Amino acid sequence: MTQINFTRPDGRRHDQLRPITFDPHFIEYPEGSVLINWGQTRVLCNLTIEEGVPNWMAGRGRGWLTAEYALLPRSTLTRTSRETHGLKGRTQEIRRLIGRALRMAVDLDRLGERTLLLDCDVIQADGGTRVAAITGGYVALALGLESLIKSGQVDPDVLKGPIAAVSIGIIEDHALLDLNYTEDSQADVDLNIVMDSEGRFIEIQGTAENQPFAHEDLNKMVNLANDAIQDIVKLQKQILVKSAT
Repeated sequence: MTQINFTRPDGRRHDQLRPITFDPHFIEYPEGSVLINWGQTRVLCNLTIEEGVPNWMAGRGRGWLTAEYALLPRSTLTRTSRETHGLKGRTQEIRRLIGRALRMAVDLDRLGERTLLLDCDVIQADGGTRVAAITGGYVALALGLESLIKSGQVDPDVLKGPIAAVSIGIIEDHALLDLNYTEDSQADVDLNIVMDSEGRFIEIQGTAENQPFAHEDLNKMVNLANDAIQDIVKLQKQILVKSAT
């Protein structure tokens, strides 16, 4: 596999992320809120902190985190219908992924019997909405827990290090970082990787769309993801430090 003489639709290098910015406190009412802009993808992440946990967890002294995810109707090129008659399989899968990933960012034993409910609403989709939701979701989570930590209601160690995610794909035998919609729709391999700030894996989702891919290809994609996620973590840390001042 080679990266030479391959031009991406938006002119990026094979290992180049789209621009990522965070707009913290985007909505006034949630305990934590951020709008993440990832290229042309926009995801609004809002955290609600509720006293109490689901019935099946009550009495354990332990907290819980769950996530919801939705594409707003005109976040896509053609209107996406609201899911008023039950969630589609894709929606269920993504919300479970977000929840699994971000539970790794919280010490639930230190949270007490509270529920962290993260709403991730895609207001514009151009590929990578699930990785943007996880990445922005961590920032909303950190912003929301800040008041509990400052007031002494929870231990500062309740929040663990940053968690971020990125997409990688193979198109015409080229491993490409951070696919936009045009690239994602024609990828031969689609991979989403979630990692923590120490470079440890939380989840790897990968599918060969047209033909199997080699172990060497997987290694190249993982290496692309590792380097990119460490860059994204730096951005998360910067915005959290800035919002705290």
